Amino acid sequence: MSGTNTSHSPTHHTSTIGAIGAPSRRNTELALLVFAVVIPVFAYANVGLALNDSVPPGLLSYGLGLGLLAGVGHLVVRKFAPYADPLMLPLATLLNGLGLVVIWRLDQSKRLSNYAEAAPRQLLYSAMGVALLAVVLIFLKDHRVLQRYTYISMAGALLLLVLPLVPGLGANIYGAKIWIKIPGLGTLQPGEFAKIALAVFFAGYLMVKRDALALASRRFMGLYLPRGRDLGPILVVWVISILILVFETDLGTSLLFFGMFVIMLYVATERTSWIVFGLLMSAVGAVGVASFEPHIQTRVQAWLDPMREFQLSREGVQDGIVHSEQAMQALWAFGSGGTLGTGLGQGNSDLIGFAANSDFILATFGEELGLAGVMAILLLYGLIIERGVRTALAARDPFGKLLAIGLSGAFGLQVFVVAGGVMGLIPLTGMTLPFVAYGGSSVIANWALIGILLRISDTARRPAPAPAANPDAEMTQVVRPS
Repeated sequence: MSGTNTSHSPTHHTSTIGAIGAPSRRNTELALLVFAVVIPVFAYANVGLALNDSVPPGLLSYGLGLGLLAGVGHLVVRKFAPYADPLMLPLATLLNGLGLVVIWRLDQSKRLSNYAEAAPRQLLYSAMGVALLAVVLIFLKDHRVLQRYTYISMAGALLLLVLPLVPGLGANIYGAKIWIKIPGLGTLQPGEFAKIALAVFFAGYLMVKRDALALASRRFMGLYLPRGRDLGPILVVWVISILILVFETDLGTSLLFFGMFVIMLYVATERTSWIVFGLLMSAVGAVGVASFEPHIQTRVQAWLDPMREFQLSREGVQDGIVHSEQAMQALWAFGSGGTLGTGLGQGNSDLIGFAANSDFILATFGEELGLAGVMAILLLYGLIIERGVRTALAARDPFGKLLAIGLSGAFGLQVFVVAGGVMGLIPLTGMTLPFVAYGGSSVIANWALIGILLRISDTARRPAPAPAANPDAEMTQVVRPS
């Protein structure tokens, strides 16, 4: 009898080893979330002390609100995506919290009296974003389900992009036609949601066509040139991005969509030639459209020489006063900040004007937190992108790999386009900095993006199920006498 027990115990022990997989890391996430809430609460108190020499009266409600959002997000992840990446949620929460602090700081400015209620609305938008993240994690059990909706996603994305051009529905704000009017709710920017739908379409399409797109017809200057008939997809996406630029005068969205496609195309095919073609086509398209589109020309001129443009506008020669003055004020804000900044609440970035809390919010960070603060913000964005790329590398299916790299690439491109425009590296595009800038469409769509990345990472990091014990194997074991 004892011999039989001896033979059974090793088998039983071995069958349970497979269930001991990677740790879920949810407690690590919870500890990081505490810091992600505490840091913005201290920043909020800092702003109140700098502005009014007293702790702001809304400190407790702000801390509880942000803590509630973080807690809800954590509980949903713990329940429905227990093996998801432990860093993404705290990083997004910290950026969202710091953005709320700076938006509230700009609300207190007498120069921006029209935006006095922006912070409470942004907190509401953030709550809607976390709710959408919860919906994604609860109902999207497996990201591979999205592959079934490849072409539906394309149709949905095109519909979202066309909506701002519908008479009576679209709104032309400061020269760009990228918003739609919703009665009672204000405006919505459908392009923010279109980028997620397009990432799903690109991932599904490239997974099927990647072998054909990787084929080369001939070699030229060290590059493998793709076959002519395989250039069709990139030409179609290029034409769509140019049409967006022409009809909606939106440089940022067209650059974002085309860049995301080229990144995913390169990852799918591993052909450097696609990157070269993409850069050449984007340059040709941008230069071509800028040659006849006045709104784009104004932005380019305001980027090249804002002082000259501002002077010409003051003299009535041309109408570029808004873009050129904002570009100058942003650069002066960065210059005033120096290395460590003037301190939260003690800058003058509100001189930028109407877009200080949206397009140009990075300038406030640059002035009040200095170069060190801006580098910290960019580092947080870089960590989110790195975790997205790590998720793509860990994903076990090609669709998940492409979708994760597409969403991470779109997120990174948006940060580059906005930060580059505000710092004077590239022309201004009118896009918003994810999680930080004021804008409901942006914060809600980016929380959904984080939700999809969490779902992919949960699937990738989930340990394999334990193999079932084989009774036949047990019976054939040699029974050793005790």
